[in-house]
Amino acid sequence: QVELVESGGGSVQPGGSLRLSCAASDFVFNKSLMSWYRQAPGKERELVASITSNDGNTDYADSVKGRFTISRDNAKNTVNLQMNDLQPEDTAVYYCNAHRGRVYLAPIEYWGKGILVTVSS
Repeated sequence: QVELVESGGGSVQPGGSLRLSCAASDFVFNKSLMSWYRQAPGKERELVASITSNDGNTDYADSVKGRFTISRDNAKNTVNLQMNDLQPEDTAVYYCNAHRGRVYLAPIEYWGKGILVTVSS
């Protein structure tokens, strides 16, 4: 069973835009902090953006502030990442992540398989 499914990756030129989407099950999505991570070759995975389940507050890595926008559609159980003004440094495999805190229990975390974003001229 697949809990998180990413889509929307591809190749663009610098300055271009892409929109990533992540579809999740009700169980995973409803009370989870949803995030996008990315990992470039030879580098550690890093947090790109996140959005809370209760009030929709967002947070972004400094490197993408002003260019990327994360959003969630609770009716469709999807989280999106609109990426504008893409630069070669944004090239990476992007992963959808769901982090669910639980009362009395350790949190549960789910990961998508990842989707490639390539930015080159």
